[in-house]
Amino acid sequence: MSTATTERRKFTRISFDARTELRQGDKTWPVELHDISLRGILVIPPKDWQIDPQSPFTAFIHLDDEKVITMKVRFAHQEENHAGFECISIDIDSISLLKRLTELNLGDSQLLQRELSALSRDI
Repeated sequence: MSTATTERRKFTRISFDARTELRQGDKTWPVELHDISLRGILVIPPKDWQIDPQSPFTAFIHLDDEKVITMKVRFAHQEENHAGFECISIDIDSISLLKRLTELNLGDSQLLQRELSALSRDI
């Protein structure tokens, strides 16, 4: 990763395996979650997907049978077999789940607070 990319990135990406779907309009695609952050997700999409990159998506990340992180996302980029999506809105229950997931993976409450502060400045 280049120095410029490292300096721009304010949010720690967490490699995480969870059943994930992306929905756009009446179409839903299962995708492989590569990583997640407070700012968005990186997925491996199916090979045959046809999307409208200008229209928003809803991402569903299933932590278990009852806990699901739901966020509205927009297509940000695609490189090789990965597609990045930026979070544009998230409900309070989902942000609580994502915050807890981030906290557990970072193991550093000060780093989590720094990322939450950066997120609030970006909004």
